[in-house]
Amino acid sequence: MPLSTLNEEQLAAATAPIGNNLIIASAGTGKTSTIVGRIAHLLQNGTEPSKILLLTFTNKAAGEMLARVGRYYPASIVNKIESGTFHAVSYRWLKELNSNISLKQPGELKTLFRSVYEKRQMKRLNLDTEPFSSTYLYEQYSLYQNASLDGFDVWFSEKYPEHKPLIDIYMNIIDDFEETKETYGFVSFNDLLLKMKAHLKEHGRDLVEVLVDEYQDTNTLQSALIDSMTPNSLFCVGDYDQSIYAFNGANIQNIATFGERYPNATVFTLDKNYRSSGSILSLANRVIERNERIYPKKLVVTRIGKNQPPKLLMHNELFDQYQAIAKNIKQTYTPTNDIAVIFRNNASGDGIEASLREMGIPSKRKGGNSFFEAKEVKFLLDVCSLIVNPKDMMAFIHIFEYGKNIGSAVAKEMFECFRHFGEGNLFIGLMYPKVHTLPKLNPNKNMQLGLFDDDAEIGSVTRFAKIPMSERIRSHPILKYPKLSPDGLEFFIMYHDFMNSISNIKQPRSLLIKLIQSALYGFLVELLATQRGRLKSGEIDQERKNLAKERIARKARLLTDLSAQYKEISRFVNAMVLGGNELSEGDGVNLLSIHASKGLEFTEVYVVDLMDGRFPNTKLMSKGGSLEEERRLFYVAVTRAKEKLYLSFAKHDRVKKLDFKPSPFLYEAKMLKEH
Repeated sequence: MPLSTLNEEQLAAATAPIGNNLIIASAGTGKTSTIVGRIAHLLQNGTEPSKILLLTFTNKAAGEMLARVGRYYPASIVNKIESGTFHAVSYRWLKELNSNISLKQPGELKTLFRSVYEKRQMKRLNLDTEPFSSTYLYEQYSLYQNASLDGFDVWFSEKYPEHKPLIDIYMNIIDDFEETKETYGFVSFNDLLLKMKAHLKEHGRDLVEVLVDEYQDTNTLQSALIDSMTPNSLFCVGDYDQSIYAFNGANIQNIATFGERYPNATVFTLDKNYRSSGSILSLANRVIERNERIYPKKLVVTRIGKNQPPKLLMHNELFDQYQAIAKNIKQTYTPTNDIAVIFRNNASGDGIEASLREMGIPSKRKGGNSFFEAKEVKFLLDVCSLIVNPKDMMAFIHIFEYGKNIGSAVAKEMFECFRHFGEGNLFIGLMYPKVHTLPKLNPNKNMQLGLFDDDAEIGSVTRFAKIPMSERIRSHPILKYPKLSPDGLEFFIMYHDFMNSISNIKQPRSLLIKLIQSALYGFLVELLATQRGRLKSGEIDQERKNLAKERIARKARLLTDLSAQYKEISRFVNAMVLGGNELSEGDGVNLLSIHASKGLEFTEVYVVDLMDGRFPNTKLMSKGGSLEEERRLFYVAVTRAKEKLYLSFAKHDRVKKLDFKPSPFLYEAKMLKEH
């Protein structure tokens, strides 16, 4: 039975009397085993399975826990246990009551909210205070629903006192929005919890026990929903030192005030850590104890054997740091799947991913998009790939389909045209065409006869008369291609001009600099930034667009940095593209944001970019975060390590010309001495 595998503290918690129980389960202390043991204990003592509710933050977590219960109990019992996320359970219960509710995604509701907002014609009201945009107001309303039980006007006025003159208008928009939703039966994810809470307060539900996993991550609304269930017993498992979702509305006070809010509450502490070595735990505790201690706890180390002290890696330059870590990983005997590089900011993930790729080390990324999957990076590499291998039709298509009115089918035909014009050589056909007749499209005919069946199909060059171009372009046979639009021609001109400008360039870094400065890449940046700055309504949010341009530029700089040590374009492309394609999917070093690393463990862990301003992230702290939350993030990151922990920082960023100071957490961890 599951109970027989538990240690003394876990067993005491799992077999606690019916009542209000809080289990403080620090990193690596076996919280899942304790929850599984608790469910088994309830069933063993005759609790009706349908009166047990397990609430988790992912449906996967609930499924895994019940699968473990299923090793000891038949499916006919386990399947009756209510389980899932707060939203999944609420949706299921509400559907039982009212099958007409229609759950809508946030994007759809933002559009509806905007339609209500725009009726007010805010820009014409001549207000002293600039009103919030509809998107921002919607996001604030959504955050309020999760974070407060007061009225929106009270919560909002406290948060934004300068907007008090606008509160009546805002409230009117929200009231209209809610009435429209009610009319059509639309519900948001927040509405699921609000409606279920209201129903339970009036009608209740016969529950013996509610078990809550990751209790430290619950928000005010979720806590109120739990209260409205009025079960005979509560079993909440969490760790206040791992509360890292304040930005998403999580309220650490839920776990901090448990003993005050629930009469006769019992607090259990799981103090035996089965994951990390003693030196790693000591370091984590030295830092986290700087935060206010809500419940006393002292972890007991159970691991025996190797105990490598955590190591500090100091580097003069930011990019050198990523390269050095990649070299370390290349030389380690630890399997790549059991190594993690954990980062606070996505830009750090880009740097390490690029460095690993260059050394042919496989990696997989979670929490932020892959650097090499970014369209702006793929475009740069496709241009380089085509220079190395002019027969690479897919690279050509990937480049040219960005041109307006050039889809993949037209791009493919253009590729064949240029190869025909160059008698098999793409670049001769692009730059110095030898053949001036168009090829035939009919594949059953000899290729030399051409792609097009008769001259009637040849496009008239006069349709491009108003487009400024050199005589060399004007005489190019591609202008006769009937599917080439004026926009398509302008894209070709940009590509032609770029190719003309690099005729003597041999080094990849010089090539990339030229490409990044070209009108061709400028066109792509404008296109992608506009797409990323577009709201659901079709409007362009200038701030989002500018931020997108900044991120694109950062990725381009990183790729340029990476190319500096290569003397040949082919070797650079081979390391970046071909090497990456050969890596087996799903294997490799784990590249994780701290939030994505939660709940995972690895033999070897690198925590990177431990510089003041980056980690702790002062930019996010100024937007409502706190040093305490950043410290909890550090605690979560370092406690992912079982045997080897490396803490890394750099002193300088040569691209941005910035000097860095070490993170205060390195001093708190006693890895550096205070001056």
